[in-house]
Amino acid sequence: MPHFSDAEFADRLTRTRKSMKKQGLDAMLLFAPESHYWLTGYDTFGFCFFQCMIVPMKGEPVLLTRSADLRQAEFTSILNEVHIWKDREGANGADDLRGLLKDMGLFAGKRLGVELDTQGLTAKNWRMVKGALVNGRTKRPELVDASDLITDLRLVKSEAEIAFVRKAAELSDLSLEAAIAMTGAGVDEGAILAAMQGEIFARGGDYAGNEFIIGSGQGALLCRYYSGRRTLESDDQLTLEWSGAWRRYHAPMMNTLVIGKPKPAHIRMRTACIEALKACEAALKPGNTLGNVFNEHARILDEHGLRKHRLNACGYSVGSRFTPCWMDSQMFFEGAETVIEPNMTFFLHMILMDSETGTAQCLGRTSLVTPDGSESLSRASLDLVVT
Repeated sequence: MPHFSDAEFADRLTRTRKSMKKQGLDAMLLFAPESHYWLTGYDTFGFCFFQCMIVPMKGEPVLLTRSADLRQAEFTSILNEVHIWKDREGANGADDLRGLLKDMGLFAGKRLGVELDTQGLTAKNWRMVKGALVNGRTKRPELVDASDLITDLRLVKSEAEIAFVRKAAELSDLSLEAAIAMTGAGVDEGAILAAMQGEIFARGGDYAGNEFIIGSGQGALLCRYYSGRRTLESDDQLTLEWSGAWRRYHAPMMNTLVIGKPKPAHIRMRTACIEALKACEAALKPGNTLGNVFNEHARILDEHGLRKHRLNACGYSVGSRFTPCWMDSQMFFEGAETVIEPNMTFFLHMILMDSETGTAQCLGRTSLVTPDGSESLSRASLDLVVT
């Protein structure tokens, strides 16, 4: 049940090999679950164990994994060749990888790109790979860090991918509506989370790449999930960061709601957030850099006298991602050099946290880069929500 056509997967493989050729690689060793999914549709959480997808310059990609993921690969992907390393005491999947590479003629003297910057390759497993392929061997391959090869290719989305991001954005909007309908004095945060996540599941969506962030009272000044729940009071604030997920594609949003009467600080900070978000979205256009977009965020919030309450980044690229995080690596911060192109998708967030007054205002949504600008994928109002 791959979610893309054979033609789209073939195009992705062709683009991957063009990049491999440019970097002088004989093969890629893929460990990132996002790369596995993008290139073949392979969809699992088994990447917490050792597994590797080999992409040679000729022939089909080959997966090395555990027996538990054999049928997962058969059901979700276009892979035709799956090899199993056996679970046993003292097992080392990297030894099986060495044998497989030798059988494929991809060992001695070959230049192999490796994805190092991924949750799919722990430091322990990387040491095993080096020990099995390189250490102490006279006839060995050259291993080079090619972590960005597929990450960079995934930045520009196909029409099919954009359709999935749009669906994810629709789910994000519906999730917000469910949260607003539930929020009020005396309501437990857990009930709000259940309403938000339930709306997404009921409409066929997925788990997001990380937990939804929720915090009220002083917890509204946090932008990370933490354990423990709180009941909303009659004068309160609630910060939410969440994402609809459709076929692993994300469209995050962020918002701080007010319960009861807003403080003057809530209104002042919200005004600044809206202005900064609109300025950043105006700067989100082809040919500009992520650093220049961040500069708009910093300029507006600093002009409002909120420098010490803002963050040093204001968003990132989004797409198909796996646990533990829905963020892609390209971020909006000072000096970021990534050049914006049409059909990229980004989450922009304006986060203000005033520890002195205990006041928070956060606002964010996902946009699609168009040929001459950008399009917000959310239909939700930017106005302050008061319940």
